[in-house]
Amino acid sequence: MLTEIRIESLGAISAATAEFDRGLTVLTGETGTGKTMVVTGLHLLGGARADANRVRSGAARAVVEGRFCTADLAQAAAGQIDELLEAAGAERDEDGTVIAARSVSRDGPSRAYLGGRGVPAKSLTGFTGSLLTLHGQNDQLRLMRPDEQRAALDRYAAVGARLERYRVAREAWQSARRELIERRDRARELAQEADRLTFALREIDAVDPRAGEDDALTADIRRLSELDALRAAADGARAALAGADEALDAADGPSSATDRLGQAKAALSGTDDTVLQALGDQLGEALTVVGDVARELGSYLDDLPTGADALDAKLARQAELRSLTRKYAADIDGVLAWAAQSRDRLTQLDVSEEALAELARRVDALGEQVAKAATDLSAARTKAAGGLAKAVSAELSGLAMADAEFSIGVSTSPAAAEDPAALRLPSGQIVHAGADGIDDVEFGLAPHRGMTVLPLAKSASGGELSRVMLALEVVLATSSLSAAARQSAGTTMVFDEVDAGVGGRAAVQIGRRLARLARTHQVIVVTHLPQVAAYADVHLMVEPTGRQGASGVRRLEDDDRVGELARMLAGLGETDTARAHARELLDAAQEDRGAST
Repeated sequence: MLTEIRIESLGAISAATAEFDRGLTVLTGETGTGKTMVVTGLHLLGGARADANRVRSGAARAVVEGRFCTADLAQAAAGQIDELLEAAGAERDEDGTVIAARSVSRDGPSRAYLGGRGVPAKSLTGFTGSLLTLHGQNDQLRLMRPDEQRAALDRYAAVGARLERYRVAREAWQSARRELIERRDRARELAQEADRLTFALREIDAVDPRAGEDDALTADIRRLSELDALRAAADGARAALAGADEALDAADGPSSATDRLGQAKAALSGTDDTVLQALGDQLGEALTVVGDVARELGSYLDDLPTGADALDAKLARQAELRSLTRKYAADIDGVLAWAAQSRDRLTQLDVSEEALAELARRVDALGEQVAKAATDLSAARTKAAGGLAKAVSAELSGLAMADAEFSIGVSTSPAAAEDPAALRLPSGQIVHAGADGIDDVEFGLAPHRGMTVLPLAKSASGGELSRVMLALEVVLATSSLSAAARQSAGTTMVFDEVDAGVGGRAAVQIGRRLARLARTHQVIVVTHLPQVAAYADVHLMVEPTGRQGASGVRRLEDDDRVGELARMLAGLGETDTARAHARELLDAAQEDRGAST
């Protein structure tokens, strides 16, 4: 949830800090004081596009900082937040909260920060996406879009797993279908490519290169090219260590390092002095090493070729390998990798009748899987649509729309001519298999009895649309059927003038439902209606500070809250009558909240 927000030089607000608690918080104030800037600030923290015109006149930049607590989130949402913070290198504060910030420059680009680290704005979208749900006037207009309506129904129906199965099956089907079309349309071109790859692979197989063979050959050729020098060096070293002829008569005296070391060791070991004996032991170890090296030099000399045949053979092999590296890759390891990729590619280039028929059967089988998943998804949506429509209609009845009829239509989307995603259902019907299924979802509304149910975009006024959106959110947030309700617990819901265009008894009902939402969510509401404000747990007022039209945020308690409600009721906050009316409204709302708990 949101625990604190700090705004600097944004719109009418020069500098203000507001703290938020659990439950329902309302923001009120005179028109023009900047109440909506709080919502604008939250939109910026959500990664929305920065508008330099929002920067307060005379300021170089606007800054918004929000402090969020994630302790109450569902486990899955909390895990996603932790992964995002780790990927961004962001850190939590000492109390476990996370600070998100956005800076909007008048002349330059905006900056985004998360947990003390600079991040792209889309990272803020990923962070606040599971923490904030914003409902402004533009959000209400989005409710008219078919994709938003389908998404709302899916939240209620809890079809996330079904939708994912459908999408996975659809992707496999579309991939196989594209491959089949490509093979058929490019049969001649693909056959030519297959011939080229086959020829190349035969050439590589004939040479039969081994990994790293080119580097090993280069080393061998360099050694063989210096054969005489290597033989002389090894022979001279062996002679120095062990003598040119180990069978020389001892009378000739010591002629090698081995003889000299042996003589020195015998001299030291023949004494009774422990120090000299220890040195003699060390010479014994040296003798062992010298003997080993002398024997290895002998083996090295024995292995050296005596003629030029070995060098010629390796040069010929090197030429074979270079013929491959000139054509296919920079080295033999690259040639082998190219060959492996080419063999994989060949399996995709079979344009024979048998291969095409097999691929067509696979496309059909995958299509059947998609059709099954789509039918299952559609059935779940259709079943849930009636329950959601009934629940929203009941909520609208409590929002002074007693005769309103809310409906949800679920119909299959027909396939257009040459539709690349045309799908045949078991019933034989040909439908369009889109990324979200085969269904068209449409919300309808008849605001009054006797009226025909029409699409929401054609039948709802601004005030009615606000109440439909609120009713829908209440149902989605409180329905025991909705997995989204459980997943969204602990998040913050923000409503910007959701009560626009309503008043009287409907306003009271809006306040009551916002209070109900606040049992499971943190709810923040910008409102002009005292009936709504009276239901709040926390009342914040945006008011002028007296500094060049600037505004600040103040928390209202007791008498100050009564005075603000009186102003909202009649604009007469100083009269006893207005204050008495405000006190009565506040007491009645709080008593209603207690009774409905």
